[in-house]
Amino acid sequence: MNKVLLTGAAGFIGFKTAQMLVERGYEVVGIDNMNDYYDVKVKEYRLKQLERYSNFKFYKLDIENLEALEILFKDHSFDGVINLAARAGVRYSIVDPFIYVTTNTLGTTNLLELMHRYGVKKFVLASTSSLYAGQKMPFTEDLPVNTPISPYAASKKGAEAMAYTYHHLYKIDVTVLRYFTVYGPAGRPDMSVFRFIKWIEEGTPITIFGDGTQERDFTYVDDIAEGTIKALETETGYEIINLGGNKPYKLNYMIELIEKFTGKTAKKVYKEFHRADMKATWANIEKARKLLKWQPKVSLEEGIRRTVKWHKENAKWLKEVKV
Repeated sequence: MNKVLLTGAAGFIGFKTAQMLVERGYEVVGIDNMNDYYDVKVKEYRLKQLERYSNFKFYKLDIENLEALEILFKDHSFDGVINLAARAGVRYSIVDPFIYVTTNTLGTTNLLELMHRYGVKKFVLASTSSLYAGQKMPFTEDLPVNTPISPYAASKKGAEAMAYTYHHLYKIDVTVLRYFTVYGPAGRPDMSVFRFIKWIEEGTPITIFGDGTQERDFTYVDDIAEGTIKALETETGYEIINLGGNKPYKLNYMIELIEKFTGKTAKKVYKEFHRADMKATWANIEKARKLLKWQPKVSLEEGIRRTVKWHKENAKWLKEVKV
């Protein structure tokens, strides 16, 4: 496999996956619509890092635009597609559910239809641990995820179902990856790790929804990108695979680590727990170990240390980033 279409290339996970792919000799065609769901400065920073590579080509393009996508499929002979373009964020999906459906479900359908038309046989789809709401932990991939509690989760469930349909009808090899709370350098400004580091460094109070005892299975972005590439390189038929840290941590502990590595104490403001949030997540990663020979390498302690270090090194322009 030589040439890969990577959607969401200026996104957090897309950027790191693209970087790893080009460094391993892949030819990567990256697309992103550069929307302003969060501060575009962060996306532009990521893109700037990628444009240094001669085997990376970027197009500003939306996966909702079937006609524009088709031109890309005509011009390039792709060996595989990694779909990391998505509207993310549980809470905002309640405000505008329509954009989540058009990007996450319709956009995925556009890619699958063009793969069918142009004979591309490998598809990796980013999905989410949000689908496991209300299920018994640790979450295994065979749980019936039929009760999504946000439009975001529902739109991802739709994408998974459509991917199965195209696998069944046209024998496209599909690996669906359910990511668990991804964090790291150049992360999303709407997520807690980025916000908390920025606010603690600035002396701004941090807002915590609930009492901070909610638990997340944090996963460092390099580990996620590694698992995504392994999924691209592995024939699975149709499989759903968790990529997680395999160990839940309390939000309060994550905040303690940020305090430790910034050398500053957080000022905390507590608000009511949000009804679309999950109380806890915990990935069972046996399937990833078995099928992809993957397991996370970076501990939460080391991951937060690296992330704080990146924030300190980029403090000058990060001051202007809205969170």
